[in-house]
Amino acid sequence: MTEKGEGMKTSEQSSAVITGGNKGLGFETARRLGQLGWKVFLGSRDQARGQTAADKLIDGGAKVVLVLLDVTSDESVTEALRLVREHTPRLDVLINNAGVPGEGIGPADATVEDVRSVYDTNVYGPIRVTHAFLPLLKAADHPRVVMVSSAGGSFTAVTDPEQPFSRIHALAYSSSKAALNMVTLRYAQALPHIKFNIATPGEVRNRKFAATDMNHHTGELTVTEGTDSIVRLATIGADGPTGTFMDRLGPVAW
Repeated sequence: MTEKGEGMKTSEQSSAVITGGNKGLGFETARRLGQLGWKVFLGSRDQARGQTAADKLIDGGAKVVLVLLDVTSDESVTEALRLVREHTPRLDVLINNAGVPGEGIGPADATVEDVRSVYDTNVYGPIRVTHAFLPLLKAADHPRVVMVSSAGGSFTAVTDPEQPFSRIHALAYSSSKAALNMVTLRYAQALPHIKFNIATPGEVRNRKFAATDMNHHTGELTVTEGTDSIVRLATIGADGPTGTFMDRLGPVAW
């Protein structure tokens, strides 16, 4: 995969909001889009960590604006929208990357609160942020939304005994990603003028995933390889797909 994506011209005017952008997949996505000349609004819950990440990207030549953004807070999202509006009247791409793994609690022991805390970031967060930024997305000529999901949200993968997620019984995480996948499809169907797609940072058929903090860096793929699907979907052309579930090798079975 090339850094220039498929069918999408590079432009200084292209803009993206990335939630959870201060580290891991979010940071690497910001770096790659920054290399394409995009203006990146780097979402981070933590001011100090976010500033450190933003400074590093700026030192590398990227155009970055730090945005304090906690996807679980209506007030934080509203303030983030206000800040982004100060810089641009439209938004080309929203990347809902922020996510939490939860405590890995299995079905026998998981409580409603265990599940709710994960859903608040992994499901309600993307809905909260997408709803807030829809007016800016609608103002763009070719708006795109990328939801960062997981093979754990694929019924096909979870029911395949050869897949790692079939043996990981974390109730909250896998069900939250399955819910996010359905949420994305419904957006894609209801809002055809915006491209809504799902990226998973791995190679599902090869049973590989990217090394990140979330998996204690046990993945076999680099963080750059993990962002291939995110960058590809962020940079699709106007004739690109919507309502798809993709990893770096191509479509992922639902």
